[in-house]
Amino acid sequence: MVEVSRQRFEDLVAEALDSLPPQLGRQMSNIAVVVEDEPPSPGLLGLYEGVPLTQRGDWYSGVLPDRITIYRWPICDLGRTEEQVVEQVRVTVIHEVAHHFGIDDGRLAELGWE
Repeated sequence: MVEVSRQRFEDLVAEALDSLPPQLGRQMSNIAVVVEDEPPSPGLLGLYEGVPLTQRGDWYSGVLPDRITIYRWPICDLGRTEEQVVEQVRVTVIHEVAHHFGIDDGRLAELGWE
């Protein structure tokens, strides 16, 4: 396990979001990205909760923001070096952002992100 402070981990998540192509970032809508230490179930590195952009219609108005949660402890448990943690944060953020865009786990696996 690699010890990464909460602040450093949040910075890594922000850096991963900032590394997204600007055209994707501009399309993200009504979403909050947060860091939590522990997932609700073992083995979970990140979680997207909400209505993907591809499923939103005219009815989608005035709703609470979607939420991407990135879980610090399981990601730190996977890494042997801080560089590995940085890479896993990046992969997890991209994976959850993909869900926001309506890409499911099956398609992510086909693309090599699983």
